Amino acid sequence: MRDFHMPGRSAVYAANGACATSHPLAAKVALDILQAGGNAVDAAIAGAVLLGICEPQMTGIGGDCFVLLKPAGEERILALNGSGRAPRGLSAAGLRDRGLKTVPIRGIESVTLPGAVDAFCRLSADWGCMGLDAVLAPAIHYAEQGVPVAPRVAFDWASEAPELTGDARRFYLKNGVPYRLGDRFRAPGQAEVLRRIAREGREGFYAGEVAEDMIASLRTLGGSHSLEDLAATACDYTDPVSGPYRDLELVEHPPNGQGATAILMLNILKHFDLAALPPFGAARAHLEAEATKLAYDARNRFIAEKSPRIAHMLAPETAAKLAALIDPEKAMPAAAALSEAVHKDTAYITVVDRNRMAISLIYSIFWGFGSGLASTKFGVIFQNRGAGFTLEEGHPNEAGPGKRPMHTIIPGMLKRDGRVILPFGVMGGAYQPCGHARLVTNLADYGMDLQDAIDAPRCFSGAAGMMVERGYTDAVRTQLAAMGHAVSVPDEPIGGAQAILMEGDDLLIAGSDPRKDGCALGY
Repeated sequence: MRDFHMPGRSAVYAANGACATSHPLAAKVALDILQAGGNAVDAAIAGAVLLGICEPQMTGIGGDCFVLLKPAGEERILALNGSGRAPRGLSAAGLRDRGLKTVPIRGIESVTLPGAVDAFCRLSADWGCMGLDAVLAPAIHYAEQGVPVAPRVAFDWASEAPELTGDARRFYLKNGVPYRLGDRFRAPGQAEVLRRIAREGREGFYAGEVAEDMIASLRTLGGSHSLEDLAATACDYTDPVSGPYRDLELVEHPPNGQGATAILMLNILKHFDLAALPPFGAARAHLEAEATKLAYDARNRFIAEKSPRIAHMLAPETAAKLAALIDPEKAMPAAAALSEAVHKDTAYITVVDRNRMAISLIYSIFWGFGSGLASTKFGVIFQNRGAGFTLEEGHPNEAGPGKRPMHTIIPGMLKRDGRVILPFGVMGGAYQPCGHARLVTNLADYGMDLQDAIDAPRCFSGAAGMMVERGYTDAVRTQLAAMGHAVSVPDEPIGGAQAILMEGDDLLIAGSDPRKDGCALGY
């Protein structure tokens, strides 16, 4: 239990339903949907779509999503892949012929087709009970009336606004400057798009005037995207991947998401007695950093839309061999610079309803404001997920026509004794697998309660060195540097987490990360 003399927040305890997400309006809307008779899927869609208005730098209807879903009355977990594909005109060879070594992060080459709307429509049809008209009504209202810009959103807006170009500047700047704290952001163009989706389902987005606006805008910007590419966009149900850690089972979305990386990290870390180490000391941080380097190297080599070596990546003997490479006293050379772009901008929502349907949904346009490009009429921001491809010839994740790139966004769930106990997510681009592993070890090895496990200080060893949040002491940073880590304090916090613990049949405990503007709510 936390020290009530100190700043902090309590987890939310509820009996009937709960939501945790990164903006309070989205959490409230999700709870309103539950109390109006909707289920967890209805509430998650309502909250997620609204996040695109509340946090337009993080997510939006021009992006992708991944979903893990536990149906009511069952313990099975379904995975839904709502990630879009590259246009059929994309050619890695053509990009290499232009002298490119990587896919440009903000260029038209990085824009893949948006998959989230198709996934939301499919989820609503297959699992919802209210219908899209009711579910999208709150987001339509706020897109028309506007949302006051929250503190973390304002912080991000100021740093990402210079990346906006062309029509995106009309829609996402206020008189040519970034929206500031408390300014009201309105998106009437998106409100109209959502009305069409509410009336017509996916056809309101993937056909007709909205589709024509998106494709004409992309073609004007030099893209090869076509109406046929857009119309062919479709989500897929897939089978999750999973792995044990202590008495828990971590369930992740399969590739093209990077969730298997978190399972490999935990498989490596189980070879060390983390519980015997101080939770926020240098020794634990060092072991986690080394496991991160090894697991992410495997990710970069193996994870793609088609990952034939995923079984090898998750095999216990693979983890054992990798764990044997770790020196508890000394850092290995820094992780190789990635050819695939990774970044930090994502939105997440989890909802559990009174019937214990649970959903873990992550939704993103990738980098801040995605590609920095928007459609001319409706102002739909285009994601830059194509920057997740590599241009390495013959690589499983090589850019190509109609392919899905490796994705950083990963929803998670935990099971114990075959029972789903925790839908959760950790935002933060490349950090996410490390964040999943950190949350699991906080719970399993250190016995932290849910909110403490989310609040706890973080570190991350990536291509730029080892970022260590200010929650760690200077002494720990000094020890890590002495081990050979290139230590720095990041300008912004590392990631953000949301989770709901399902305690038996009559108690929900929801936690929300103070690194974001959001909250957990229940009733």
